[in-house]
Amino acid sequence: MKPKISIITINYNNLEGLQKTIESVSSQTWQAFEHIIIDGGSSDGSVAYIESKSDQFAYWVSDPDKGVYHAMNKGIAQASGDYLLFLNSGDHFFSTKVLEQNHEEIKNVAIIYFNLQVVEGHKVFIKEYPELLSFSYFVKDTLPHPATFIAKEAFEKTNLYSEDFKILSDWKFFLDSICKYNLTYKKMNTTLSTFYIGGMSSNPANRAIKQAEKQQVLQQDYAAFVQDLDDVILYKEIVTTFRKSRIIRLLVKLRLLNQF
Repeated sequence: MKPKISIITINYNNLEGLQKTIESVSSQTWQAFEHIIIDGGSSDGSVAYIESKSDQFAYWVSDPDKGVYHAMNKGIAQASGDYLLFLNSGDHFFSTKVLEQNHEEIKNVAIIYFNLQVVEGHKVFIKEYPELLSFSYFVKDTLPHPATFIAKEAFEKTNLYSEDFKILSDWKFFLDSICKYNLTYKKMNTTLSTFYIGGMSSNPANRAIKQAEKQQVLQQDYAAFVQDLDDVILYKEIVTTFRKSRIIRLLVKLRLLNQF
């Protein structure tokens, strides 16, 4: 029977993280999914570990690749589920029951995103995402691929991950999906996964690369939007600040000011 969900795990020389991810996936109380492992030719014991757990996977491979997005595209090609989730090595589910509690919501729309638990050293917090996605939002932020289900057919309507980029192809995919192709989406107000800051995209040393890739996408594909971008973001921040103001909330409550 065709699985509803394909969980794709990308790994390269991260045995400890891979073990954490695979254990989290195998301990889910709802198991009507397939798990795919794409390893980039690791030399740290990852391949032996994958082989020892191979009965848990619908597919696995360990070959050199051209980077993380090439590996993710390889995973897409092998996936047979209706929805794909990229839970890369080191990432794990928030709880053992999170798929059991939420799998029935994975339907009808192209992109379904959840909140994400973020661990940064000793700091742990829940990152929440907006109900309404917009161009100005994506200029400043993105969706969390460890906590976002993507309909496989979405990649047919848009494109696969760009292998020309080192860091921001997932951001480009989400930006294009929502702002160029108008794919449908849904926000879930629960936490799906845990992400540890310290990977490639969160490394401060890669900040210049991230900025260059972002500017390339914006200038090439969204130049007309960028012209008004500064003002849009400024006004949005002003409105957001006013909405959070205790005085403004009091005036609205007293009906001396309309809700905005």
